[in-house]
Amino acid sequence: MTSIDLNADLGEGFGRWRLTDDEGLLSVVTSANVACGFHAGDAATMRWVCELAAERGVRIGAQVSYRDLAGFGRRAMDVPSAELAAEVAYQIGALEVFARAAGARVAYVKPHGALYNRVVRDEEQAGAVVEGVRLADVTLPVLGLPGSRFLKLAEQAGQPVVTEAFADRAYTDEGTLVPRGQDGAVITDAAAVVERSVGLARDGAVMSRSGDRVMVRARSLCLHGDTPGAVELAHRVRGALKSAGVRVEAFV
Repeated sequence: MTSIDLNADLGEGFGRWRLTDDEGLLSVVTSANVACGFHAGDAATMRWVCELAAERGVRIGAQVSYRDLAGFGRRAMDVPSAELAAEVAYQIGALEVFARAAGARVAYVKPHGALYNRVVRDEEQAGAVVEGVRLADVTLPVLGLPGSRFLKLAEQAGQPVVTEAFADRAYTDEGTLVPRGQDGAVITDAAAVVERSVGLARDGAVMSRSGDRVMVRARSLCLHGDTPGAVELAHRVRGALKSAGVRVEAFV
Protein backbone atom coordinates (compact mmCIF):
# COMPACT_ATOMS: atom_id res chain seq x y z
CA MET A 1 0.00 0.00 0.00
CA THR A 2 1.20 3.50 -0.85
CA SER A 3 1.91 5.63 2.21
CA ILE A 4 2.61 9.29 2.84
CA ASP A 5 3.39 11.57 5.77
CA LEU A 6 1.31 14.70 6.40
CA ASN A 7 3.22 17.66 7.83
CA ALA A 8 2.10 21.13 8.84
CA ASP A 9 3.78 24.31 10.09
CA LEU A 10 2.81 24.78 13.73
CA GLY A 11 3.62 27.03 16.66
CA GLU A 12 3.62 30.06 14.38
CA GLY A 13 2.59 32.57 17.00
CA PHE A 14 4.35 34.94 19.33
CA GLY A 15 3.25 35.99 22.80
CA ARG A 16 -0.53 36.46 22.80
CA TRP A 17 -0.73 36.33 18.99
CA ARG A 18 -1.67 33.00 17.38
CA LEU A 19 -1.69 32.17 13.68
CA THR A 20 -2.31 28.43 13.46
CA ASP A 21 -4.85 26.10 15.09
CA ASP A 22 -2.14 23.87 16.51
CA GLU A 23 -4.46 21.66 18.54
CA GLY A 24 -6.78 21.09 15.60
CA LEU A 25 -3.99 20.30 13.14
CA LEU A 26 -2.27 17.95 15.57
CA SER A 27 -5.37 15.75 15.38
CA VAL A 28 -4.73 15.22 11.65
CA VAL A 29 -1.04 15.46 10.74
CA THR A 30 1.70 12.94 11.45
CA SER A 31 4.60 15.41 11.56
CA ALA A 32 4.72 18.91 13.08
CA ASN A 33 7.12 21.55 11.75
CA VAL A 34 7.51 23.67 14.88
CA ALA A 35 8.64 27.31 14.54
CA CYS A 36 11.82 27.80 16.57
CA GLY A 37 11.61 31.51 17.37
CA PHE A 38 13.31 33.08 14.34
CA HIS A 39 10.31 33.60 12.02
CA ALA A 40 7.64 32.87 14.64
CA GLY A 41 7.23 31.02 17.91
CA ASP A 42 8.45 31.66 21.41
CA ALA A 43 9.57 29.48 24.32
CA ALA A 44 6.12 28.96 25.82
CA THR A 45 4.56 28.18 22.44
CA MET A 46 7.34 25.74 21.54
CA ARG A 47 6.91 23.93 24.84
CA TRP A 48 3.13 23.70 24.50
CA VAL A 49 3.22 22.41 20.92
CA CYS A 50 5.87 19.82 21.79
CA GLU A 51 3.75 18.57 24.68
CA LEU A 52 0.65 18.27 22.48
CA ALA A 53 2.57 16.57 19.68
CA ALA A 54 4.17 14.07 22.06
CA GLU A 55 0.80 13.24 23.62
CA ARG A 56 -0.66 12.48 20.20
CA GLY A 57 2.30 10.60 18.77
CA VAL A 58 3.05 13.28 16.18
CA ARG A 59 6.70 13.60 15.17
CA ILE A 60 8.35 16.90 16.10
CA GLY A 61 10.39 18.72 13.46
CA ALA A 62 12.45 21.89 13.80
CA GLN A 63 11.34 24.49 11.28
CA VAL A 64 14.41 26.67 10.97
CA SER A 65 14.51 30.03 9.22
CA TYR A 66 16.28 33.30 8.73
CA ARG A 67 16.11 35.61 11.75
CA ASP A 68 13.11 37.59 10.51
CA LEU A 69 10.18 37.90 12.92
CA ALA A 70 8.86 41.05 11.26
CA GLY A 71 8.78 39.45 7.83
CA PHE A 72 7.65 36.00 9.01
CA GLY A 73 10.81 34.54 7.49
CA ARG A 74 9.59 35.20 3.98
CA ARG A 75 11.97 38.04 3.08
CA ALA A 76 15.16 37.38 1.13
CA MET A 77 18.22 37.81 3.34
CA ASP A 78 21.98 37.42 2.89
CA VAL A 79 23.46 35.75 5.95
CA PRO A 80 27.14 34.68 6.09
CA SER A 81 27.50 30.90 5.94
CA ALA A 82 29.12 30.48 9.34
CA GLU A 83 26.46 32.63 10.98
CA LEU A 84 23.62 30.79 9.25
CA ALA A 85 25.02 27.38 10.24
CA ALA A 86 25.27 28.47 13.87
CA GLU A 87 21.73 29.90 13.85
CA VAL A 88 20.29 26.71 12.35
CA ALA A 89 21.98 24.62 15.07
CA TYR A 90 20.78 27.11 17.71
CA GLN A 91 17.15 26.76 16.63
CA ILE A 92 17.30 22.97 16.61
CA GLY A 93 18.88 22.96 20.07
CA ALA A 94 16.20 25.24 21.48
CA LEU A 95 13.39 23.01 20.26
CA GLU A 96 15.19 19.86 21.41
CA VAL A 97 14.99 21.05 25.04
CA PHE A 98 11.20 21.20 24.89
CA ALA A 99 10.86 18.01 22.86
CA ARG A 100 12.89 16.07 25.44
CA ALA A 101 10.93 17.59 28.31
CA ALA A 102 7.78 16.27 26.61
CA GLY A 103 9.28 12.78 26.36
CA ALA A 104 10.12 13.03 22.66
CA ARG A 105 12.97 14.21 20.43
CA VAL A 106 13.39 16.48 17.44
CA ALA A 107 12.90 13.96 14.64
CA TYR A 108 13.78 16.02 11.54
CA VAL A 109 14.57 19.51 10.25
CA LYS A 110 12.78 21.60 7.62
CA PRO A 111 13.75 25.11 6.45
CA HIS A 112 10.99 27.73 6.32
CA GLY A 113 9.93 30.40 3.85
CA ALA A 114 12.68 32.37 2.13
CA LEU A 115 15.33 29.98 3.43
CA TYR A 116 13.44 26.97 2.05
CA ASN A 117 13.28 28.55 -1.40
CA ARG A 118 16.86 29.87 -1.29
CA VAL A 119 18.44 26.47 -0.62
CA VAL A 120 16.71 24.93 -3.63
CA ARG A 121 19.39 26.50 -5.86
CA ASP A 122 21.91 28.37 -3.67
CA GLU A 123 24.88 26.07 -3.02
CA GLU A 124 26.44 28.21 -0.29
CA GLN A 125 23.30 28.74 1.75
CA ALA A 126 22.26 25.11 1.31
CA GLY A 127 25.66 23.99 2.55
CA ALA A 128 25.36 26.26 5.58
CA VAL A 129 22.00 24.77 6.54
CA VAL A 130 23.39 21.24 6.18
CA GLU A 131 26.36 22.24 8.37
CA GLY A 132 24.00 23.64 10.98
CA VAL A 133 21.90 20.47 11.04
CA ARG A 134 25.02 18.35 11.43
CA LEU A 135 26.26 20.54 14.26
CA ALA A 136 23.07 19.63 16.09
CA ASP A 137 22.82 15.94 15.14
CA VAL A 138 24.39 14.02 12.26
CA THR A 139 21.49 11.54 12.26
CA LEU A 140 18.63 14.04 11.78
CA PRO A 141 16.65 13.66 8.54
CA VAL A 142 16.09 16.84 6.54
CA LEU A 143 12.88 17.65 4.67
CA GLY A 144 12.97 19.56 1.39
CA LEU A 145 12.04 19.95 -2.27
CA PRO A 146 12.96 17.05 -4.60
CA GLY A 147 16.02 17.89 -6.69
CA SER A 148 17.09 20.79 -4.47
CA ARG A 149 20.74 21.59 -3.75
CA PHE A 150 19.86 21.30 -0.08
CA LEU A 151 18.85 17.65 -0.31
CA LYS A 152 21.75 16.78 -2.60
CA LEU A 153 24.33 18.31 -0.28
CA ALA A 154 22.70 16.71 2.76
CA GLU A 155 22.76 13.32 1.09
CA GLN A 156 26.41 13.77 0.12
CA ALA A 157 27.20 14.59 3.76
CA GLY A 158 25.49 11.41 4.92
CA GLN A 159 22.37 13.09 6.30
CA PRO A 160 19.05 11.23 5.75
CA VAL A 161 16.85 13.11 3.27
CA VAL A 162 13.07 13.18 2.81
CA THR A 163 11.33 14.68 -0.21
CA GLU A 164 8.29 16.92 0.20
CA ALA A 165 5.39 18.13 -1.93
CA PHE A 166 2.78 20.89 -1.57
CA ALA A 167 -0.81 20.35 -2.61
CA ASP A 168 -1.77 24.01 -2.11
CA ARG A 169 1.14 25.57 -3.99
CA ALA A 170 1.48 26.03 -7.74
CA TYR A 171 4.41 24.35 -9.46
CA THR A 172 6.56 25.45 -12.38
CA ASP A 173 7.29 23.11 -15.29
CA GLU A 174 10.68 22.44 -13.65
CA GLY A 175 9.08 21.10 -10.48
CA THR A 176 9.85 24.12 -8.29
CA LEU A 177 7.31 26.24 -6.41
CA VAL A 178 5.87 29.35 -8.02
CA PRO A 179 7.03 32.31 -5.86
CA ARG A 180 4.35 33.53 -3.47
CA GLY A 181 4.43 37.03 -4.93
CA GLN A 182 3.10 35.79 -8.27
CA ASP A 183 -0.56 35.35 -9.16
CA GLY A 184 -1.84 31.85 -8.61
CA ALA A 185 1.09 30.79 -6.43
CA VAL A 186 -1.26 29.53 -3.71
CA ILE A 187 -4.12 27.14 -4.55
CA THR A 188 -7.18 28.31 -2.62
CA ASP A 189 -9.84 25.97 -4.02
CA ALA A 190 -10.32 23.25 -1.40
CA ALA A 191 -11.52 20.62 -3.88
CA ALA A 192 -8.46 21.22 -6.04
CA VAL A 193 -6.15 20.88 -3.03
CA VAL A 194 -7.77 17.55 -2.09
CA GLU A 195 -7.50 16.26 -5.66
CA ARG A 196 -3.86 17.34 -5.94
CA SER A 197 -3.06 15.69 -2.61
CA VAL A 198 -4.30 12.33 -3.84
CA GLY A 199 -2.45 12.71 -7.14
CA LEU A 200 0.81 13.56 -5.41
CA ALA A 201 0.54 10.69 -2.94
CA ARG A 202 -0.69 8.00 -5.32
CA ASP A 203 0.88 8.97 -8.65
CA GLY A 204 3.79 11.23 -7.65
CA ALA A 205 2.57 13.87 -10.07
CA VAL A 206 0.91 17.28 -10.16
CA MET A 207 -0.21 19.71 -12.86
CA SER A 208 2.06 22.73 -13.24
CA ARG A 209 0.69 26.25 -13.55
CA SER A 210 1.05 26.00 -17.34
CA GLY A 211 -0.88 22.72 -17.45
CA ASP A 212 1.98 20.26 -17.84
CA ARG A 213 2.13 17.08 -15.77
CA VAL A 214 5.14 17.32 -13.45
CA MET A 215 6.58 14.37 -11.55
CA VAL A 216 7.06 15.17 -7.85
CA ARG A 217 8.11 12.08 -5.93
CA ALA A 218 7.54 12.90 -2.27
CA ARG A 219 7.43 11.01 1.01
CA SER A 220 5.74 13.87 2.88
CA LEU A 221 2.91 16.22 1.96
CA CYS A 222 2.76 19.70 3.49
CA LEU A 223 -0.56 21.18 4.61
CA HIS A 224 -0.19 24.89 5.36
CA GLY A 225 -1.69 25.75 8.71
CA ASP A 226 -2.05 29.48 8.03
CA THR A 227 -4.67 29.13 5.30
CA PRO A 228 -8.38 29.77 6.07
CA GLY A 229 -10.16 26.58 7.11
CA ALA A 230 -6.86 24.72 7.42
CA VAL A 231 -8.08 22.11 9.91
CA GLU A 232 -11.22 21.23 7.95
CA LEU A 233 -9.16 21.02 4.76
CA ALA A 234 -6.61 18.77 6.46
CA HIS A 235 -9.39 16.38 7.53
CA ARG A 236 -10.72 16.33 3.95
CA VAL A 237 -7.26 15.58 2.57
CA ARG A 238 -6.67 12.76 5.04
CA GLY A 239 -10.09 11.28 4.33
CA ALA A 240 -9.54 11.42 0.57
CA LEU A 241 -6.15 9.75 0.92
CA LYS A 242 -7.69 6.92 2.94
CA SER A 243 -10.45 6.48 0.36
CA ALA A 244 -7.80 6.30 -2.38
CA GLY A 245 -5.98 3.51 -0.56
CA VAL A 246 -3.10 5.68 0.69
CA ARG A 247 -1.88 4.98 4.21
CA VAL A 248 -1.02 8.13 6.22
CA GLU A 249 1.99 7.60 8.48
CA ALA A 250 5.06 9.49 9.69
CA PHE A 251 8.27 9.06 7.70
CA VAL A 252 10.31 8.63 10.90
